[in-house]
Amino acid sequence: MKAIVSIARILVGVLFIFSGFIKLNDPVGFSYKLQEYFSEPVLDIPFLIPFALLIAIFIVIFELVLGIMLLIGYAPKFTSWSMLVMIIFFTFLTFYSAYYNKVTDCGCFGDAIPLTPWESFYKDVILLVLILIIFFNQKVINPIFPRTYHKWVVFASFMASFAFCYYVLMHLPLFDFRPYKIGNNIPEKMRLPDGADKAEVTYRWKFKVNGEEKVIENKGAYPQIEGEFIGVETSQSGENAIPPIHDFVIEGEEGDITEDILNAEKVLLIVTYNLRSTEKDGYPAVKTLSEEAEQKGYRVIALTASGEDLQNEIKDRLNLNFNFYQTDETALKTIIRSNPGFLVLRKGTITQKKHWFDASNIEL
Repeated sequence: MKAIVSIARILVGVLFIFSGFIKLNDPVGFSYKLQEYFSEPVLDIPFLIPFALLIAIFIVIFELVLGIMLLIGYAPKFTSWSMLVMIIFFTFLTFYSAYYNKVTDCGCFGDAIPLTPWESFYKDVILLVLILIIFFNQKVINPIFPRTYHKWVVFASFMASFAFCYYVLMHLPLFDFRPYKIGNNIPEKMRLPDGADKAEVTYRWKFKVNGEEKVIENKGAYPQIEGEFIGVETSQSGENAIPPIHDFVIEGEEGDITEDILNAEKVLLIVTYNLRSTEKDGYPAVKTLSEEAEQKGYRVIALTASGEDLQNEIKDRLNLNFNFYQTDETALKTIIRSNPGFLVLRKGTITQKKHWFDASNIEL
């Protein structure tokens, strides 16, 4: 039994540390996933949505530190109880998502290892069995070094996790697993490998217009409609493949300009997915950088999912020298974890990508 508990202890501890670190690398992305769970179509607890980032930070740091506590043998009763409660909750959540097809990716390992809802559920069931073995055999969990050092190890782990979280929030994730990472060519990521059949994806955009909900279906372009944006749902026809980038469309008054932007020699993209929640402190840097880029021959545009009224309001109030264009909010959240943030493109290839806090580090 000691051998079985030791194996379970190592597997669970390492998995908790790995899962926690992957999400800690991108707490904003994990908060988006929590917002999806909190939304009305899933758990229907929208009052938690404004606190999603704080909840995400707490969960990932707690998860990572719990893994370390299990490995070193610190407070086995508290550790095993905490892990059991967490895994029961997440097993229920992944089953609910899989059975009712509510969330297509649980976010357990962020963008590093995407899992289907059923894969997430089976993973949690295996973890539950391992944690139950640990829970009912707490007495055989021995510390790996003197107990006097345990509190310092746990404290140092917490402080290091908090510091790392602060760093990625003020800059960008240290490890980028998304298709929009530096060096990737967007047009290439929009294509499927030779021989693969592309799936048809239908978008259902929801707006509140004059107090009533209106749904518009299309293939991805943000609808030009006067109303409050509520959300968007996607459905896939058949089991065919979807390219890594399948929802990158830039729409303006002149229509779809996606191809023009991706073929341009020098482009500065200012990404601000929501102008209501955008960080106003970042706009002095936005204005300075955009003016410098224009002087050096860059095409400068901003991408947002907000409506024209908000676009014009912020453009006039801050005296901005560039135009806003419409892009899907989910795509913009995927592109960069900053609102606003910057991308530098050369013929569709991402050469630089920065948080607004690091605008001065962009080389034009």
